[in-house]
Amino acid sequence: MLTSYGWSPELQDQFAPFAAQGLVPGRIIVQQRGGYRLVTDAGEIDARASGTLLKTSAEVDRPCAGDWVAVEPRPGETTALVQAVLPRRSAFVRWASGPRGGAQVVAANVDVALLVASMNADLNLRRLERYMATAYESGAQPVIVLTKADLAEEVGIVVAEVEAIAFGTPVLAISSKTGEGLEALAPYLGPGRTAVLLGSSGAGKSTLVNALLGHERMATAEIREDDARGRHTTTHRELVLLPGGGLILDTPGMRELGLFDADTGVSATFEDVEALAARCRFSDCRHTTEPGCAIRAAVETGELPEARLRAYEKLQAELAYERRREDPRAAQENRKLWISRHKAARAWMKQKRGDPDG
Repeated sequence: MLTSYGWSPELQDQFAPFAAQGLVPGRIIVQQRGGYRLVTDAGEIDARASGTLLKTSAEVDRPCAGDWVAVEPRPGETTALVQAVLPRRSAFVRWASGPRGGAQVVAANVDVALLVASMNADLNLRRLERYMATAYESGAQPVIVLTKADLAEEVGIVVAEVEAIAFGTPVLAISSKTGEGLEALAPYLGPGRTAVLLGSSGAGKSTLVNALLGHERMATAEIREDDARGRHTTTHRELVLLPGGGLILDTPGMRELGLFDADTGVSATFEDVEALAARCRFSDCRHTTEPGCAIRAAVETGELPEARLRAYEKLQAELAYERRREDPRAAQENRKLWISRHKAARAWMKQKRGDPDG
């Protein structure tokens, strides 16, 4: 049964030390606040993390949907105990809310990230860029899925707009209602492969899962007519086995996943911007008024849209903020930088007014 959920010889080798302790392998297919639902060779079981695991592991290392784990079955008890988490092939990370904060994994061991966006008034290229950066950083392959093709008047135009920012990332136009384009997803959902859905509310994620399953399993909700947005319908993280043998994970934690330590992902998503930056005259060019700035020149000629540059700068600023939040020394250096800039600005204003006393 585990093979259907992606178990492999490599995982078997990694599990050998735990097998020697009498533990059994399992994969987390449902994650809720109170615990987990696992699939094992003996079938599905309920489980919770052991006290030792919770005490000795950071938030980012605790079990989550998609994880392969070492389980103590405890016959006769209502729940088994998860004693360890196997190494992850990929991980989607966000900053955990609450007083403790810190990194938190919301989906693990994902092969493909389906970046779902509806071809309606809520289609947002900047949001798709963020999703692409998140997917690249996780280690999963991003695939952009444009839903509700049956309602779009100019499908080809919308696809072309998205492809202009995709830079090689596959862009698929589908309709979960009519089945149009669903066959294009087959290569990404082969037996044992795991996909995760990332997209805003109303994009059609749960409807897509139902279409792939061939029956209604995930709750869906109508979008609001005034702004084309929808309500959140997924309330827990669940890994679903599809008829073709692929697996798909729908999770509320993936709706608006903030960037976390995603320098590589941003670079991959904005490779055109970074290629231009490498041609600037100065290595520390801020792309404003510096002479020899290749990025400003590209914006002026129309080679680089201003909106795309602004999106890149916004994500870079967000990454810098995350680094300061993680590293107090980085925050201190940032404060020093802004103090020095403020002093320089005040000095310039005094000189301009000819007022030495300010």
